[in-house]
Amino acid sequence: MMQKFIDDLMARMTLDEKIGQLNLVQRDTEGDVQTGATVTANAADKIRAGKVGGVFGLFGVDLVRQAQKLAVEGSRLGIPLLFGLDVIHGHRTIFPLPIALASSWDMELIRQTARVAAVEATAEGLNWVFSPMVDLARDPRWGRAAEGSGEDPYLGSEVARAMVTGYQDGDMTRPDTVMSCVKHLAFYGAAEAGRDYNTVDMSRLRMFETYFPPYKAGVDAGAGSVMTSFNEVDGIPATGNRWLLNDVLRQDWGFGGLVVSDYTSVNEMSDHGMGDLKTVSALALKAGTDMDMVGEGYLTTLQQSLDEGAVAMADIDLACRRVLEAKYKLGLFEDPFRRLDDKRAGDIMNDNHRSLARKAAAQSCVLLKNENDVLPLKPASTIALVGPLADSRRNMLGMWSVAGDWEKAVTLAEGMQNAGGDSVTLRQARGANIASDPLLVKKINVFAEEVEIDPRS
Repeated sequence: MMQKFIDDLMARMTLDEKIGQLNLVQRDTEGDVQTGATVTANAADKIRAGKVGGVFGLFGVDLVRQAQKLAVEGSRLGIPLLFGLDVIHGHRTIFPLPIALASSWDMELIRQTARVAAVEATAEGLNWVFSPMVDLARDPRWGRAAEGSGEDPYLGSEVARAMVTGYQDGDMTRPDTVMSCVKHLAFYGAAEAGRDYNTVDMSRLRMFETYFPPYKAGVDAGAGSVMTSFNEVDGIPATGNRWLLNDVLRQDWGFGGLVVSDYTSVNEMSDHGMGDLKTVSALALKAGTDMDMVGEGYLTTLQQSLDEGAVAMADIDLACRRVLEAKYKLGLFEDPFRRLDDKRAGDIMNDNHRSLARKAAAQSCVLLKNENDVLPLKPASTIALVGPLADSRRNMLGMWSVAGDWEKAVTLAEGMQNAGGDSVTLRQARGANIASDPLLVKKINVFAEEVEIDPRS
């Protein structure tokens, strides 16, 4: 049934409309949360023209409904949009970071956190989450280790399976499930010297025994999509690496879903010396990257590449089909508005979800040492609380808490005082700055005022 539906639809599509389905835009909307530096110009006009397949970073029922109506009622063929977001450790209800959740070794608990995240994300119109991040991290210099499950392939595989199962719950057509996206294929956590976007140079033995298993576990669990990584593999950026995306992912593992680039990773192949935007866009498409996130290289160059013979019509058709199949599996052709229900506001940060977050936080704690039974802290005591984040509300949500409301968080100092009551005297000292280099602090604060420099020595 899906095959015939998409065959009939594609027979009516123009070349521009097919290329348009490969274009994932970031819409600049008031109230939107940006997670990257690029904003798509004239997104609404492009949606009406059938030149957009999905929108990244837009959530909230009213905003999503407005964009979906543009596509369904304002474009020639009325093809619905995908709406994706980085939902890494919860949507509105924020759970412990993935590295902490993995420390619980409780796969059912981890599955439940992903299930709650899917319920909340869909209550705000999303149908696609860029999670789980399953990259193994064995170099502490790599700055994104907290998004994954650590260094162990077995644990990472179990967590990947649990999260995909929680997000999709066996039926992506339901209004409270999302399409998960296993990322970042591949070896992103193994970039040389821990430097983001760097090259990766490892043996096939290490690839298949150690680093590949968590990605494959997510695919085997039925993940609907996979995201490419920024790094090079064997000297070729992953987004344009046919061995990785076709030979391994599709042929060896049997993956039949959607492959999306990371944020402008098609464009950034040029920085790896792979050629201009037209060249790298053709390379990525032929390698098996179906959807171009935000960079619009596909939108602006594929027609010319087709005319010049750098890509074939079959390449564009195949990528377009995979995008349309993802939408079909999500039930969007049957009802584009099924995840846009104003009555579901009670699904967000309710008591059950907050209770699960508290349980997850407790289960994630690892006590390495309790010298002289200092814990639990005694009542009627004086406690020194030293550190620059002791009274930071914003920091309590952790990294990649895109939709979380930090103003609703309870700081460590507040929590300790609440627990101890009048019997506890809490004395605080900042102790140190998170960073004292103004340039570094400026980078940390690129999206919000996360860190401040205290002028004291």
